[in-house]
Amino acid sequence: MANGLFAFDWLLEYNTPNLAGRRGFWSGKSRVVLAAPPAQREGQEETEMGWQIIGHEWAVALLEQSLASGRMAHAYLLTGPPQVGKRKLALGLAQALNCTGAEQPCGQCPSCRKVAKGTHPDVRVIEGEGASGGLLIDQVRALQHEAVLSPYEGRYRVYVLRRADLSSLEAANSLLKLLEEPPQQVVLILTAVEAELLPPTVVSRCQRLDLRPVRQSVVEAVLRERGMEEQQARLVARLSGGRIGWALEASKEAEVLDHRQQALDQMLQLMEASRVERLDFAWEASRSRDGGRGLLELWTAWWRDLLLVHNQGQDHVINVDRRDELSSMAGQSTVPQVRVMLDALQSAAVRLEANVNARLAWEGLLLKLPRLQTQSRRSGEQGAV
Repeated sequence: MANGLFAFDWLLEYNTPNLAGRRGFWSGKSRVVLAAPPAQREGQEETEMGWQIIGHEWAVALLEQSLASGRMAHAYLLTGPPQVGKRKLALGLAQALNCTGAEQPCGQCPSCRKVAKGTHPDVRVIEGEGASGGLLIDQVRALQHEAVLSPYEGRYRVYVLRRADLSSLEAANSLLKLLEEPPQQVVLILTAVEAELLPPTVVSRCQRLDLRPVRQSVVEAVLRERGMEEQQARLVARLSGGRIGWALEASKEAEVLDHRQQALDQMLQLMEASRVERLDFAWEASRSRDGGRGLLELWTAWWRDLLLVHNQGQDHVINVDRRDELSSMAGQSTVPQVRVMLDALQSAAVRLEANVNARLAWEGLLLKLPRLQTQSRRSGEQGAV
């Protein structure tokens, strides 16, 4: 595994007891764990002054101090799990940099409104156009030519580069040139899930903010404030793994939870499937836009829960609505089997992040999926929390 890193550390650490006296209890491999931010205070879900950021008050406070002192970095690197709030924080900073109100960002001035609508001429969110969703060298070259131009109407040109960690090596090296000699009125904001995939020279030239999963109690409180009934809010908060963006999306779109149920049912069915059926599934999974990364997250959460059940940690499982199935699987499986599967999931995730052939990554994973008798529930059915 590249650099001894696990691609879903955030998921495996979230709400997990320290079963073996160390984080990462399922194996003895070395890991890099980023320092957690200051503890969140109960009842402090959203910041004031127009940021509207849930659960990352420490990051907002740091940025506000920089704005007040006029000592803004020319580049920021926001890291954290998918949908934890990186894009929201990046756009909040873009608003603050160009805000014309008394308090920045005010959220009400023409500039702030344009950023929110995605129509501000000086603020661009750049999505990677590569096969894996990473930036291409042609995109970075176009950015270099555009960045030297003066802002049209704001104080700064702000570029949000999403999933910079998926960029090709050529694109990352080209981006380094822009980071080494940045135009005066340009601020670059890179977002990444696995910052370790970026060249160290790129990371070292950015001010890095590591966003951690939001506390379950905070996520649940936000969902209830927005009208979700208590039991469903508790379930969605637990399933989110602290990813506030996912939780809010799931609260608005029923398909999000339906997709989860279908994906878990499919995984359970694959345990009884033939080798040919597994390889066929690997081909289908690899064809998705993200190469199946989202599916790997769901599977990783399931096997993490299974290990918890084996170690009497049922109170800490994420998939609380499917406890019966987890208990049934725990009776058929062994701890070594579960650890092998977790390591296989992490290996597959690292390979996908490193742009290795997605089909080969999935084939290797599915061939390690143990053969167990399972009884998957009907898709879309949800149990009590």
